[in-house]
Amino acid sequence: MTDPRTLAGRRVLLIVAGGIAAYKALELIRLVTGQGGSVQCVLTEAGARFVTPLSLQALSGAEVRTDLFSLSLESEMGHIALSRAADLLVVCPATADLMAAMATGRAHDLATTLLLATDTPVLIAPAMNVRMWDHPATQANLATLKARGVHVVGPDEGVMACNEFGFGRLSEPPAIVAQIASLLAPAPQPLAGRHALVTAGPTHEPIDPVRYIANRSSGQQGYAVAAALRVLGARVTLVSGPTTLAAPPGVERVEVETAWQMLAACRDALPADVAVCTAAVADWHVTPTPTKIKKTPGGTPPTLILADNPDILAELSQPSARRPTLVVGFAAETNDVIAHATAKRARKGCDWIVANDVRAETGIMGGQDNEVTLITPDGAETWPRQPKTQVAAGLAARIADMLAGCSPLSPRTPEPR
Repeated sequence: MTDPRTLAGRRVLLIVAGGIAAYKALELIRLVTGQGGSVQCVLTEAGARFVTPLSLQALSGAEVRTDLFSLSLESEMGHIALSRAADLLVVCPATADLMAAMATGRAHDLATTLLLATDTPVLIAPAMNVRMWDHPATQANLATLKARGVHVVGPDEGVMACNEFGFGRLSEPPAIVAQIASLLAPAPQPLAGRHALVTAGPTHEPIDPVRYIANRSSGQQGYAVAAALRVLGARVTLVSGPTTLAAPPGVERVEVETAWQMLAACRDALPADVAVCTAAVADWHVTPTPTKIKKTPGGTPPTLILADNPDILAELSQPSARRPTLVVGFAAETNDVIAHATAKRARKGCDWIVANDVRAETGIMGGQDNEVTLITPDGAETWPRQPKTQVAAGLAARIADMLAGCSPLSPRTPEPR
């Protein structure tokens, strides 16, 4: 497998400010260092209320800076050297207060002083209450920073720690590290001109207006695959079941709920050069009742008549003029993983299949890491356990290699109705 060390040798100065989302900086450090980069942390006084210097130092392997007036370091103007030694300054989370300080040129602590003193590119990841984000002052500060060349990732829309809903959630660490990589290590574009179709997440099959049949899939692996293909230049259509994840930057997301809806969205997205089916599609559905099924004392439980759902991977794999050049399936297994996945590949007719062991004790389903075996006509290749983002980067690189000798498919033309 190609080692996706896209940040090898690159230095990131990470400023961790005071917000509830500061804990996600720990995961960001892990992802950056996992791609070969190094991280030096600056922790603000408010940030130290949420994460500790020891946690940041343990993950980064470097001393955490907190004090502008350190006698040992500032005797040599350490804050200036610090601001200019990195390849990129990242502020995560960027609070409303810190953004205001950056916009107005205030330098009242180590973080704001080095931001004012730097000539290094700066990336901010805003995170704050939705009303703070929407406030005209914050939007004016944002416009000022963008006009000065500051790069911005997020924020995302969703439920916040204050239980309000809207834009203001910190972007997820994989999205932030993807933006870091795009700034520090612009990837070659071997998939430019290609169209990739990716399915992700679970499906929800309604039983009644309240209940549904589902599974534990988080969608993280599929979203990571979509992001990795986009980084390599592909136009990506992500057909997603219900998840809490934000769409990767530059990816077109089509949101669906049921297996039949997912199949329809996949048909609409064709033709595609590659289809990667990571979605955990429910095998069965029931005919939902129009009203909630009531539980009555002493009554018998309802009988659910299961019917087969469509087989999306098998349909996409069928020979036809609109079949993708490469169809990749996923197999989540709990025993005899490689044998079951190999049989599934033959049964479905797909070109490759990615198998993993999703027993509860592996922590893979719903977790941040994955351990997969790629099964192709040439055999089975087991990859080491690693973050799902790195699995995605390796798979995207293999897809690019495979498609290198193939002509891109023509853009989709509307079919007659």
